[in-house]
Amino acid sequence: MKTYKYKAKNDKGETIDGVLEANSEKEIVTILRSKGLVTMGVTESQMNELTELLNKFKKPKEDEIVVFTRQMSTMIQAGLSLVDALGILKDQSGPGLEIVLKKVLIDVEGGKSFAVALEESKGGFTSVYIALVKAGESAGLLDEVLIKMADTLEAEKDFRGKTKGALVYPAIVLSAMVVVGVIMMIFVVPKMTVMYKDMGIELPAITQALISISDFMVKFWYLLFLGLGGGAVFFSKWSKTEVGELLIEQFQFKLPIWGQLKKDIVLAKFARTTGLLVAAGVSVLDALRIVADTLGSKIFGDSIRQVATKVEKGISLADGIAYIQDFPPVLSRMISVGEKTGKMDEVLTRLAVYYESESATKVKSLTTAIEPLIMIMMGIGVGFLVAAVILPIYHLTSQF
Repeated sequence: MKTYKYKAKNDKGETIDGVLEANSEKEIVTILRSKGLVTMGVTESQMNELTELLNKFKKPKEDEIVVFTRQMSTMIQAGLSLVDALGILKDQSGPGLEIVLKKVLIDVEGGKSFAVALEESKGGFTSVYIALVKAGESAGLLDEVLIKMADTLEAEKDFRGKTKGALVYPAIVLSAMVVVGVIMMIFVVPKMTVMYKDMGIELPAITQALISISDFMVKFWYLLFLGLGGGAVFFSKWSKTEVGELLIEQFQFKLPIWGQLKKDIVLAKFARTTGLLVAAGVSVLDALRIVADTLGSKIFGDSIRQVATKVEKGISLADGIAYIQDFPPVLSRMISVGEKTGKMDEVLTRLAVYYESESATKVKSLTTAIEPLIMIMMGIGVGFLVAAVILPIYHLTSQF
C-alpha cells in the first residue's frame, strides 16, 4: 500500500487535510466519499524511503510512550478529537515514535479503532496497554483510562529507576575490580616474572599460581574471549527456552534477599496491572489472561493461568489465588475484601503500593549485604596479589 496526502471539503465547506494509506488514488477518493467528503486533491507522499526504512527499526523508548500517554490524555480531556491529537503528537515526537504514530493516524483516519491501530502499528505497545485503550473506547472513557495508564507507567518507571539506581554502585565496583585484575595479569605480572627469573629466586606456590594464570591470559587471551563470548551467547539462547527460563527463575527465587525481592516485584506488577484493567471495565478473567503474559515471570505466569482456569469455572479470584502456593496468603485475603466490598481495583492498587514498598526495603537490604561482600572479595584479591609479589622478595632478603 502507498501513502497519499489529500485535501477535501466537508458538508460545512471546511477544508480538511490528511494522510491515508491505499492502493491507488481512486481508492482514496472512494474512502473520502464514504466519509461524506468531497475530494479536492490527492498526491502520493514523497517521504524519503531510506529515512522511513531506518525509522522503522527505531522502536519508541519507554519514556516516549509514557509522555505520549500523558499528553494524549490531556488533549482528549481538553476536547480535541483523536485524529487531531494524534496529528499534533506525531509532529512533536522523535523518529521512532513518529513513524509509529503516522501509521496509527492513517489507520484511525481509515476507520479503525485506536486500539486496533496501536496493535497493528507494532510500536512497542503492550497487550495490557491495548486492552485498556479498547476498554476505554468501548466505555467512552478513553481520557480517564489514559490518565490512569500514564500514572501507572510513571509509577512503574520511577520504581524501576530506584531499583536499578540502588544496584549501580555495586555493579561499578565489581566492573572496576575485573578491569584492574585483567590489567594486572596482562601488563604488570609478566614484568614481575622477568624480574624474578633474572634474580634466580625460588618462587613460592602462590606466586607460581599467579604467574601461570598471567601466562595463560597473555598467550591464550583470544580463547578466553571466545569462551566468554560463546558462553554468553549460549546462555542467552538457553535462558530463553522454556526449560532454561524455568530453571533460572527457580534458582533466583531460592537466593536470599534477591529471591524475595524478585517475587515482590512480580506481585507488585500483577496487582497494579490487574487493578488497572479491572478499573477500566475489563472482566477479571480477561484481565488475568492478559496479565499472565506480561509479568516477565514464567512461574507466576503459569500460576495466574491456573487461577484464570478456576475463575472460569466459577471460583472467586480470592479462592483461586488461595489454591496456588506461589502467592502469599495476604494477597488472597485482601482480594477477598475487595470482592466483598466491590472495591477490587482500589484494593489491588494498595497491594501494589505495599509490594513496591517491600521491594524498596529489600533493595536497601540487598545493597547493604552486597557492599561488605565486595569489600571481602577485594580484600582477598588484594591479599593474594600482595602475597604473591612480596613473598619472593621476603625469601630473597631472608637469605642474607
